Amino acid sequence: MSCKVSPATSLETRLSRCPPLCFFLISAIFHYLGPAFAAVLFHRVAPLGVAWLRIATAAAVFALFRKPWRAFRALNRRDQRRLIAFGVVLAAMNSCFYLSISVLPLGTVGAIEFLGPIILAVSRFRTARNFVSLGLAMAGVYFLTRIEIQEALIGYLFAFANCALFMLYVSIGHTIASSGVIAGADAIGSAMLIAMITIVPIGIRDAAVAFLNPALLLAAAGVGISSSVIPYVCDQLAMKRLPAASFSLLLSILPAVATAMGILVLRQLASGLQLLGLALVVAGVALHRPEAGGDRGSA
Repeated sequence: MSCKVSPATSLETRLSRCPPLCFFLISAIFHYLGPAFAAVLFHRVAPLGVAWLRIATAAAVFALFRKPWRAFRALNRRDQRRLIAFGVVLAAMNSCFYLSISVLPLGTVGAIEFLGPIILAVSRFRTARNFVSLGLAMAGVYFLTRIEIQEALIGYLFAFANCALFMLYVSIGHTIASSGVIAGADAIGSAMLIAMITIVPIGIRDAAVAFLNPALLLAAAGVGISSSVIPYVCDQLAMKRLPAASFSLLLSILPAVATAMGILVLRQLASGLQLLGLALVVAGVALHRPEAGGDRGSA
């Protein structure tokens, strides 16, 4: 997939000419590559501390390159409230996510995380092809989550809370991206600053252990860029041109990516049934097609 661009065109305009699926795939990879590396840090920094460092790093990057508060101040009150809600959701979602992966395998959390967005997808489906696609993806998630819930109840509670918050992230994020009132990077940058402030009371104490350790700070910065800068910018670029239903179903590839990162980085080996689940999820994604007359955007 290639993009022919003019040197005089702004970076965001040039990026918008790339197929939205490119941005989605990049986001999918980094969405769990960063958390896989974050899990390695848990023996030195508590999960909420890692979550705060991740968000703070992303907020610093956006503040340095975009100065998002300028775009935020130019918005009307309604859009400002929407961005504030987006930031609070990001803070809560990241906190629940890190608390859950400190207990459960990354692939399991990724599969549970997918269940919320699929509710958004199913509410808009009309074609038989996409119902079959949905069925394959749901069957895949079932096989990926065949773990006794009694083994780690608290982990599952945080994982399902993260699932609900992720559904809110998709809904609010798609509304912001499709409205066109603020550039995608500025929207995420503003939300990250809000999220950083929101999570201070519960994360700053655990994060303090890394403040005087350059190696830990560098590792946390890498997690933040991989987890929160690259995927969220790519999400906004994809959401702007993909229908909400299409984007929601494409998210079903995330459990497969999460399991792959768990295997490659954390050595969380998948069982035969989990591998079957991966195959079904990927098959569901491959079968899906955007529906005519849907939401704004096209694949």
